[in-house]
Amino acid sequence: MHTIVCLKQVVDPELPPWDFGIDPATKRQVRTGKPLVISTYDENALELALQLKERVGGKVTALTIGPAGEVKDAVRLALAMGADEAVVVDDADAPLALAADKAQVLAAAIGRLGSFDLVLTGCESADWVERAVAPFLAEALEAACVTFVTRAEVREGGLTVRRTSDEGFHVVDVRLPAVLSVTSDESLRPRLPKVKDIMGAMRKPVQTWTRAELGAAAGATGVEVREVAVPQRTTKCEFIEGDPAQQAEALVSRLRALKII
Repeated sequence: MHTIVCLKQVVDPELPPWDFGIDPATKRQVRTGKPLVISTYDENALELALQLKERVGGKVTALTIGPAGEVKDAVRLALAMGADEAVVVDDADAPLALAADKAQVLAAAIGRLGSFDLVLTGCESADWVERAVAPFLAEALEAACVTFVTRAEVREGGLTVRRTSDEGFHVVDVRLPAVLSVTSDESLRPRLPKVKDIMGAMRKPVQTWTRAELGAAAGATGVEVREVAVPQRTTKCEFIEGDPAQQAEALVSRLRALKII
């Protein structure tokens, strides 16, 4: 089974809030000088792909879009974790692209790779949270799509997957080829590569294509971001006068007035 895992590199979401900023020109998160990591749910997707490979065999290809020099660490980590090969679509403007645009480029790259059985993405990116790449990609590839998948088992002709829902979870049978968006699950904790795996990753093949080579024009989806703003938070401190009993009574009255209790 050939599984393609789409990976996105984002600013480390573990950074403190005061390190977050929006570039007013691009209307995107400031990336310059920030540590970049593979988006959280994309790592879960990669882990699911590797587990399926261990159970039924096949090949795992890591696919990413971005400035080639910027995404090389993400690619090498994916190879060290166990991906067999990697493809980079070198695109300096990729951090500005929205879901429909990214899906168009990913579909073109997958088309160039040839046949596939399964495409996995994260259910959302840690920076933009559109949750739309997988559905757009499935439509472009004319494949089935299941979102928010936590587990998958291979059956004859397809997969049986478990997806989260507001009520709990659904169990769904899906035919291949299919596109799944993956969310977190205790069974999908990303593995840590060993030193020999990190060294071995340097010998695995990495292909680099350009967006122009794939014939995927930028901005062809007609979607644009007009404004992005960081929510403003205000805080204030109020001191309650009096002895402890008076303070307690005033505090209760104040909390009730605010409808907190």
